[in-house]
Amino acid sequence: MRARATAIGFGAILLWSLLALFTVGTVPVPPFLLNALTFSIGGLVGLIWIGLSGGFGQLGHVQPKTYLLGATGLFGYHFLYFSALRLAPPAEAGLICYLWPLFIVLFSGLLPGERLTPLHVAGAAVAFAGTAWLLLGKGGGFDGSWLGFLLAFLAALTWASYSLLSRRMGEVPTAAVAVFCLITAALSVPFHVALETTAWPVGLRGWLCVIALGLGPVGLAFYVWDVGVKRGDIQMLGTASYAAPLLSTLTLIASGVAEPTARIGVAAMCITAGAGLAAWASSRARPVEIRPGSTD
Repeated sequence: MRARATAIGFGAILLWSLLALFTVGTVPVPPFLLNALTFSIGGLVGLIWIGLSGGFGQLGHVQPKTYLLGATGLFGYHFLYFSALRLAPPAEAGLICYLWPLFIVLFSGLLPGERLTPLHVAGAAVAFAGTAWLLLGKGGGFDGSWLGFLLAFLAALTWASYSLLSRRMGEVPTAAVAVFCLITAALSVPFHVALETTAWPVGLRGWLCVIALGLGPVGLAFYVWDVGVKRGDIQMLGTASYAAPLLSTLTLIASGVAEPTARIGVAAMCITAGAGLAAWASSRARPVEIRPGSTD
């Protein structure tokens, strides 16, 4: 069961690797409008799935504070992320945002039934070094734009906290993620109206990219991630999440948007080695099995 849930969680990492490619295709849609459009699609797809599976009854048992937490996690992360990339260079801000897998691996040791070992820490460090090399290999640096960097750091803490708290709320059905998405879309509308100039997708390609985002990286990804962090190996998922920026870059190369470089090869080796160390650590640790939501 744990291994299967972990494999399902990996699906989110694969879907997030398509985020950059599809986002490029949505230009000139501003961030909060794109947020509203894509999360609306992701939420509606979830409601359709709930309706077909007859799971609407589950939603009535979810406490309002849980809906508030889920919406805060999804909306808060994306609000901070988009703001950070506006105020700081994207590569550097993106690197800081990708501290969230490291936070998940390190902080997961505080969860019931989980054990953090030196190998977990080593794997996270090696994978992070690969991500740093991938994003900053051209010689970029953290020169200025400190407010953007601070918001990026808060974004990383927000997503890691959301993921870890989701683990603690294992009794909350994954169907609730659909409501999280719809609340996130609703919250994005006033921010768009107040802060942005409306610009819709250009042509069929632009709309297809918006739909693809809503169905995948900003839709299905959150549902499978919820399953993974609640029932799978959260330490392995946290470290393996470093593959997302690498896979995203490889996708851009395959599509002709980016050029292959030696630094990508170095990053690939570091990220693969880091994930391998974490996997080995998880197999050696043999964590205690607990019921989802247990605090014992």
